[in-house]
Amino acid sequence: MRVPRLVGLMAVDAREAATAHGVLLTAPDRPDFQRTVVDHVVRQYPPPGTEVPRGAVVTVWFDFAEGEGGGGAGVREPRLPAPGGGGMRRELTPAEDPFATITG
Repeated sequence: MRVPRLVGLMAVDAREAATAHGVLLTAPDRPDFQRTVVDHVVRQYPPPGTEVPRGAVVTVWFDFAEGEGGGGAGVREPRLPAPGGGGMRRELTPAEDPFATITG
């Protein structure tokens, strides 16, 4: 038997896939795993495609461990190197220093 890919599946779908592939599931971060429905699997062990005997236990996690995941869709600015100047600013002639007569 090969371990199915469970990452990304909702809990209910992961249980169905495991049953169809002849493996058992455990979830150390969800004591109520059998009642969990819409949470998504974020990790699994053994990895997908690993050869295991029928009835082997596959561990799935629904929360990221310390230092894992955490999204990545957050603020990414400023980007380096910064974009070059151009556009309308490039077309204008530089203005004279308005404070030159005051300080000069």
